[in-house]
Amino acid sequence: MEKRLSEMSLAELWKLFPICLVENQPCWKEWYSDEENFLKDRLPKIERISHIGSTAISSIWAKPIIDILVEIPKDYKLSDYKKLIVNSGYICMSETSNRISFNKGYTEKGFAERVFHLHLRSSGDNDELYFRDYLIEHTNIAIEYEKMKLKLWKEYEFNRDGYTNAKADFIQKYTEKAKLKYGDRY
Repeated sequence: MEKRLSEMSLAELWKLFPICLVENQPCWKEWYSDEENFLKDRLPKIERISHIGSTAISSIWAKPIIDILVEIPKDYKLSDYKKLIVNSGYICMSETSNRISFNKGYTEKGFAERVFHLHLRSSGDNDELYFRDYLIEHTNIAIEYEKMKLKLWKEYEFNRDGYTNAKADFIQKYTEKAKLKYGDRY
């Protein structure tokens, strides 16, 4: 009998869901659009929904996971959305007072064809939009980011936290540059 995902250790999960980078796929925009419409039909009030992460940057390699940022009005509670999102096929992966993260497309046999990470936040908690836009506009920085990710890939293939942490300084640096450049874009 197979273990359920909830019964697996972190090491087992990382082995089942390794870091894997692939060339940008044109279908990712369609997958995002399909999921955006799916979520809009199920969630009551969305301030903004955005395609974030490397799959939103067509010039670089990425993990084949569509990252979605859902911003809700500041006067709404994240917890009011949690059950609706879980009932829409997502698994709650982490939760703090101001952020909830969900995954969809993770199975006991590995990744499904379409995999999503949904980041639920209050309106304005959206640094990822600045980073995304900066990389789209500055292809030389996007290429530098891609090279770093490709270098880190095998070192952290079975350690998602290590992979994420190893990119943090780069992301922070260019997010800050983007915020200075774009001001109050969002």
